[in-house]
Amino acid sequence: MKRTAFFISDGTGITAETLGQSLLAQFDTIGFTKLTRPYIDSVDKARAMVQQINTAAEKDGVRPIIFDTVVNQEIRDILGQSDGFMIDIFSTFLAPLEQELSSHSSYSVGKSHSIASSSNYMERIEAVNFALDNDDGARTHYYDKADLILVGVSRCGKTPTCLYMAMQFGIRAANYPLTEEDMERLQLPAALKPYKHKLFGLTIDPDRLTAIRHERKPNSRYASFAQCEFEVREVENLFRRENIPYINSTHFSVEEISAKILVEKGVERRLK
Repeated sequence: MKRTAFFISDGTGITAETLGQSLLAQFDTIGFTKLTRPYIDSVDKARAMVQQINTAAEKDGVRPIIFDTVVNQEIRDILGQSDGFMIDIFSTFLAPLEQELSSHSSYSVGKSHSIASSSNYMERIEAVNFALDNDDGARTHYYDKADLILVGVSRCGKTPTCLYMAMQFGIRAANYPLTEEDMERLQLPAALKPYKHKLFGLTIDPDRLTAIRHERKPNSRYASFAQCEFEVREVENLFRRENIPYINSTHFSVEEISAKILVEKGVERRLK
């Protein structure tokens, strides 16, 4: 079965898409065509949106699912005339919250993704800059300012995990790739020893690592299965020997990896 799902907002659409994607993920037997439509903030745009929804309904032979975070009631009324099944994310949660808090919502567009909270915004930017400046062991003299330092073999997912934690949580995360030379010494690199309490390891299945490295350097020793298997085995031995907590990144998303790391290390999120 194939269904179309629209994530519609008069703002960025990030909230509608994030929550909608999470809900649809629970229905893994159904294939969804997912369409995000941000900044539907005028009557004309709403009417054009209705045409898109109705076209999808006719094509699929079943009504599309609509997740919306549209604040403007006139625009919502127009969307409600479409042939879609609408889920109003804001009213679903805001109505009971208003009752519990004995207060009315401001119903303002883009609150959750604005820069109204300048301290949060600057924290996020500084964390991203920190992750970029301290990527791949390029600099190690700022490790005293790091919340976390991810270690592991090259191409096991350290950089995207650091950037995600910076963007999402304001975490200052550095990363250091363990090389073949490090493995031959059978000990932590000198630059990491003072910060052992900040270390968290990432590992990966050798066959997956081989595939990733082949995309970067095809048919090289670096990408060979034998080399990948050796590196992964030795790094995992190092993690165990040094009592460094670690996770296998092969079957987890960057979101899951980040959440597991923060729980394991007890690191508090900087963004409130």
